[in-house]
Formats: sequence, C-alpha cells, structure tokens
Amino acid sequence: MVKKEKNFDFEKNLSKLENIVEKLESEDTPIEKSLEFFEEGVKISKELSGKLDEVKIFNYALTAEEICQEAGKTWVSGSCV
Repeated sequence: MVKKEKNFDFEKNLSKLENIVEKLESEDTPIEKSLEFFEEGVKISKELSGKLDEVKIFNYALTAEEICQEAGKTWVSGSCV
C-alpha cells in the first residue's frame, strides 16, 4: 500500500514526475541514473494515482449524498434511506 503523507502536495509531486520524464527522455542521462529516475518516477506515480483515487471516492460520496438529499432522503453510512 502507498504510504500516506500528512502534507501531500499533488502539484509539487506532479512537477517532480514531469522533471523525471524529461531526464528519462534525455539522451545524455546515463543508463544507471535512468534506472534510479525510473524507480523514483514509479513511486511518485503510484502516490499521485492513490491521491486521485481518494479524490474520486470523496467526490462520488459528496455527489451521492447531494442526490440523496435532493430526493428528500437521509444519507446514512453510505446509503440513501
């Protein structure tokens, strides 16, 4: 499981990943260094993906709760009753 950081900065990590991609695309980067960049990029990519999944779930829950309330019902423990 991806380690969660308390102060996760999505934009900062996305920028790091973009920089890694640029280094990997460079013909000047030695193969050994490319492997290090690749491993770091995979780690950051997983963290970003995990954060996006969290946001999708949160957004879904908010949307479902709003739909439930508009229908005049109550949202309880993830269900509209």
